[in-house]
Amino acid sequence: MSKEVVMDVAIVGGGIGGLALALFLHQRGIGCRVYEAIPEIGTVGAGINLLPHAVKQLDSLGLIPELDKVGIRTKDASYFNKYGQHIYTEPAGMNAGYKWPQYSIHRGDLQQVLLNAVIDRLGPDSVVTGHRCVGVENTGDGVTVAFEDPDGTLLDPVRARICVAADGIHSVIRKQFYPDEGEPVYSGLTIWRGVVPFKPFLSGANTIRVGWMPVGKIMVYPIRDNIDDEGNQLMNWVVTQERPKPDSMDWNKPAKLEDFFEPFKDWHFDWLDVPELLRQTPRPLIFPMVDRDPVETWTFGRTTLLGDAAHPMYPRGSNGAGQSILDGKILSQRLSEKGLTEEALQLYDKERVAKTAQVVLTNRKNPPDAILREVYERSGNQPFDRIQDLISDEELAEISASYKRIAGFAKEQLNAE
Repeated sequence: MSKEVVMDVAIVGGGIGGLALALFLHQRGIGCRVYEAIPEIGTVGAGINLLPHAVKQLDSLGLIPELDKVGIRTKDASYFNKYGQHIYTEPAGMNAGYKWPQYSIHRGDLQQVLLNAVIDRLGPDSVVTGHRCVGVENTGDGVTVAFEDPDGTLLDPVRARICVAADGIHSVIRKQFYPDEGEPVYSGLTIWRGVVPFKPFLSGANTIRVGWMPVGKIMVYPIRDNIDDEGNQLMNWVVTQERPKPDSMDWNKPAKLEDFFEPFKDWHFDWLDVPELLRQTPRPLIFPMVDRDPVETWTFGRTTLLGDAAHPMYPRGSNGAGQSILDGKILSQRLSEKGLTEEALQLYDKERVAKTAQVVLTNRKNPPDAILREVYERSGNQPFDRIQDLISDEELAEISASYKRIAGFAKEQLNAE
């Protein structure tokens, strides 16, 4: 008579948060398997900035050499008004004195680094694709997770001691526990983004933010170095404008240049030709800027949430992927300390729900690009003679420092931990 195999942890979702969790669990000797809905994990999305608090955790997994192969160590971050006038620059990563670098990296490259590490360390059967979760049932001493294949055919259910839902902002499991929550909350802002080969600008590893929402805002940074014989980098850009709520919440819908180009047509700066950057981009994408209101708990019995399933946030502080990595680190620690128990999940919940709720709410009101808002409002959207006549260096630095404290990457605190 065969005995039913019950795994330790079933991870629903093979994105950055789910794969990072698998590595942290493996590091602590806890078995797991990742179940991903799509048939094949590929390179999707565009660029992200991976901040030192997340890189610190990936360093503990020994992944720095692999990140160096595919990402760019960010040197600094700069802010400009729509006229190209310099407002503020601060060093980033190790240039700022952190013990760990900051990376500007293609999301797909980061996901592939994590996936390769999972396959290498946990084995080829540790990631199962073509499994779309359709529900979970807590059964007292464990969970039963139900899946269907891409054609909608039910697959054999999976039994585990713990289930972690890392299945993104449209999480099926979150919806099961919060059935009346509705669709994500639209910010009133729409984002267009793209990647394109382009010449390096400024330090060659700079993240710039220019303009402000009513007149158009753009963020630009390189995510791959030396991609051809002409010295180009793969440049990532993100345009944000105020728009009515769209009909579709599709995050990767193709867009037309004319849909967002007009505000930027004259932004020819000495250090970057923005119109040319946008014109050369082969396939820009559009998606609405959305998040969800924080909830009181992510944990129901032996099931909990992680990453965008738990705390989807606006992409305005480079913290979405980073916070999901921190979730995985803390969850693995609590499961190691308390065993595969509901108590461990409750301790993880208690530690992470409140912290990430602060980040979600701060990304709505005062993310780092609030620097641009202050200058836009105080200047009346007009050129300035001296930035110090509008805002002091100390106030600019404090806007940035305040966000770092809330998101958990204040330099002194992070280096000392």
